Amino acid sequence: MSDYSQLIDELLATVALIEVSPDVFEGKSHDYVGARIFGGQVLAQAIMAAAHTLDEDKPCHSLHGYFLRGGDINQPVIYQVRRLRDGRSLSAREVTAIQYKQVRGKPPVEQVIFSMIASFSPMEEGLEYQEDMPVYPPPEDLLAEQDLKEDYVGKVPEALKSRFMRRRHIEIKPVKPRDPIHPEPMKPKQANWLRIRELGNQPIAIQQALLAFSSDFYLVGTGLMSHGISFMTSGLQAASIDHSMHFHRHFDLNDWLLYDMWSDTTSNAMGLNHGQFWQDGKLVATVQQEGLMRLRVPKS
Repeated sequence: MSDYSQLIDELLATVALIEVSPDVFEGKSHDYVGARIFGGQVLAQAIMAAAHTLDEDKPCHSLHGYFLRGGDINQPVIYQVRRLRDGRSLSAREVTAIQYKQVRGKPPVEQVIFSMIASFSPMEEGLEYQEDMPVYPPPEDLLAEQDLKEDYVGKVPEALKSRFMRRRHIEIKPVKPRDPIHPEPMKPKQANWLRIRELGNQPIAIQQALLAFSSDFYLVGTGLMSHGISFMTSGLQAASIDHSMHFHRHFDLNDWLLYDMWSDTTSNAMGLNHGQFWQDGKLVATVQQEGLMRLRVPKS
């Protein structure tokens, strides 16, 4: 098995939930970004938990979630699903993600780390309109993120080099690479091409869950761009606060999608970030996320 095939297996294992009781599911936690659970993991697993409770195979058309606490990768996540509505077309689900914090000498304490409401509906014929797809260089003309890291690894502190160079489970090609070590202030707009090229033929629920997973990469960092800082900046505390997503059309993660991102405001230690996924000229999904971006300047 190739190294990349192993990464795909890990990704599919992330969205393979275990039903522990009716409408209650367990998801395994994985180290995608460090000791805290990657927000994209929780999004993907929450979508899968909700989809498992549908009597009919309906795709998700919208979701709105809040990250309430940082999750621990050493603990599984329990997803409790509440069936809010099942109509002839629309089905609504509320998903609560829980972990249990170990307290010395006391029983484990239940903590809600994420809450989401999602709506599901069959895709049907209707009025069609969209803006034109943005024009960027094609992915075959760009370097992969993994190759670009080689240009910056020499500037990374020795203790962080191993994690910095870890290969992602998703293949990403930035349109306009940004120096993560010494970033310059610039307009908060960026775009990536991405795909999961060995994903194979998967159900719509897994495709949507993994697109949501992918949407959490780079998005919150868009708001940092106008300030000339990055996740490597000393004193920065950054985290996703919420995440909404609308799925508009069918897509295939085996092939390249363009992820176009921008931020139109930062204030009160938060940044509002927007994104659109495009494939073959079609707008397939829209994302919005508010991120915490608190910069603590060391006292002299």
